[in-house]
Amino acid sequence: MNFNVLILGSDANAYYMARACYEAYHKKAHLLGKAKLAFTKFSNILTIEYHDDLWEEKSFVSILNAYAQKHSENILVVSTNETYSLFLARNAQKLATNLIFFKQDVQILETLMNKEKFYKTYKKSSLSFPKTFYIDVQNDNIIPTIEYPVILKPANVILYNHLSFFGKKKIYKLDTETEVKETLQLLKKAHYNDKMILQEFIEGNDSYLFDSVVYVDRNGEPKIISFAQIGIQERKKSMVGNAAALINGFNTFDGDVEKAKQNILAFMQKLGMNGFFEVDMKYDSKTKEFKVLEINARQGRCSYYLVPLGANLIQIMVDDLIFQKDLPFKDLKEEVLLSFIPKGVLKKYTSNNEFKKKALSLWKKRVSPMECPKDKNIKRFLMMKKRLWHYYKEYKNSDWEE
Repeated sequence: MNFNVLILGSDANAYYMARACYEAYHKKAHLLGKAKLAFTKFSNILTIEYHDDLWEEKSFVSILNAYAQKHSENILVVSTNETYSLFLARNAQKLATNLIFFKQDVQILETLMNKEKFYKTYKKSSLSFPKTFYIDVQNDNIIPTIEYPVILKPANVILYNHLSFFGKKKIYKLDTETEVKETLQLLKKAHYNDKMILQEFIEGNDSYLFDSVVYVDRNGEPKIISFAQIGIQERKKSMVGNAAALINGFNTFDGDVEKAKQNILAFMQKLGMNGFFEVDMKYDSKTKEFKVLEINARQGRCSYYLVPLGANLIQIMVDDLIFQKDLPFKDLKEEVLLSFIPKGVLKKYTSNNEFKKKALSLWKKRVSPMECPKDKNIKRFLMMKKRLWHYYKEYKNSDWEE
């Protein structure tokens, strides 16, 4: 059976998914993007076209259907962000029948995408969460009583991602109530008109963060699970919250990883959705629990580490959705290091010495999602080398405190 792969997006997530496609089938995925981003420029392993109105829902449907009409074979559609996932779910009946993607319930999807709905809906589930409050940016004037420092982040990720303003961060770590009030005023002036999540800051440096990727097949059965310790986060203001380096199958703390994985699998079993999910967690040394910060209803920015573990993300979706094979269950426990940053940055800025030692021992076998040996383009090679050097500047000048 012939098929094509259509990836929605032009960011790092989109690139490594195109890489996974090329590595599995020696076939170029086609990308539909809104903006020309460095991650997918000058690549020889994909094709790409841009549409300024791709984030407009009616245009989104028209663009995808126009692409489908040019192809008689089935087309696997891969979303790389919340906007596209929601558009696919809302318009499943309006899209061409040869466009194959996860059929997800809109209401359930929104409970994962909207952080207020997420914490309120699943507070009695098998998962553990940090202490959480909700603030209406436009109308609330009273800040809940909470111990500082705190984390402030948007409940409505899609609305927030579509805003652009000076001082914007993915998440805000704040030390006083005054800083909270100042940040809320900034958001109000930027016309963010939904809730913000005010959350306890779980003590611990970047290595207290963990990542789990789960795949649930078309029948609602979990088939893949990973569990990785993050050693260091990105430092650019718009990127804080994203892993810069992680090791799957590794943990320097005494939390019960197997129990955490079973809780995640139990949650996914009951959720009633299919597809890739990324679970972001932070280890709470006080309670010895892995507390869930959010769940993305898609593969994450760093989920490429599944590929060297024998779980090619594109191949999994093709086998499940296109060929409708029965997938075996895989608990991915083998150690593998994924790193976006150069060795010098990892050595200098990773706080957890045990993690650092393990990462350096795995360095020669590391995977970097953006560096594909088969993507032979000198312009891309030079651009990625320049990006690696930029990391030194970003970490040196960062004001983020672990």
